[in-house]
Amino acid sequence: MNPLIKFLPLLSNTKILSKHKKWLVLVAIVIGMYQLFSPNGVGAKWGIPSFDTLYAEPRDILINRVEAASEAQQETAEEFQSALDKFKQATNFDGGDLKKKFNTLSKAYDRSEEAATNVTQRVDRVVSATNNLLDEWREELKQYHDDAIKRRAEAQFDETRVKAEKLIALMRNTESKTKPVLGALKDLVLFVKHNLNMQAISSIKQETTLIEQEASALIEEMEASISEAESFINSIRS
Repeated sequence: MNPLIKFLPLLSNTKILSKHKKWLVLVAIVIGMYQLFSPNGVGAKWGIPSFDTLYAEPRDILINRVEAASEAQQETAEEFQSALDKFKQATNFDGGDLKKKFNTLSKAYDRSEEAATNVTQRVDRVVSATNNLLDEWREELKQYHDDAIKRRAEAQFDETRVKAEKLIALMRNTESKTKPVLGALKDLVLFVKHNLNMQAISSIKQETTLIEQEASALIEEMEASISEAESFINSIRS
């Protein structure tokens, strides 16, 4: 979650609003502008160009987007692992507040879902940045006069395009595999919600083990995707 969004609940407090109205309006404007023009805000989902496109080169923008996508994948892997740990602990539940236990599992699922959604958005921005870079580069290839230099530039263009396509395909494949794991976790959350007793919670041990296997494979693929992203960034920086 974007940290600036955490300030929004303050706006609903009438005492704070009346006492610090001008400052809160200013904060609201800043948050709104950030969300509209940040590469990671809601404006990016609506197709609004982010502020970095005003001054940064397409290559640098792509590097930033790839780094952001890698960070999102890392966060997702951590959230999935955390959720699995909580579900495993729940199957060994030996007493206590069952409702509290359910709330813990539900929040763990929500964080995993949010992290996975963030990955999708970040990969979308990698695709957009890649297209912008390649489109500009493709047009510049037409401007060469020396055929030998042009051939070298075309070879470099093709190499970058192939590497970018490979990276995006890997990211998309990893992204798609988060859905079945999330679906399985959601099933367990719903089952626990309507069966708040120790016997029912203990009965999901087998399902939790199967999900753990799927999630472990997913996390390994995310790590491979992150490694590929690092390799891609190094290649276009050199």
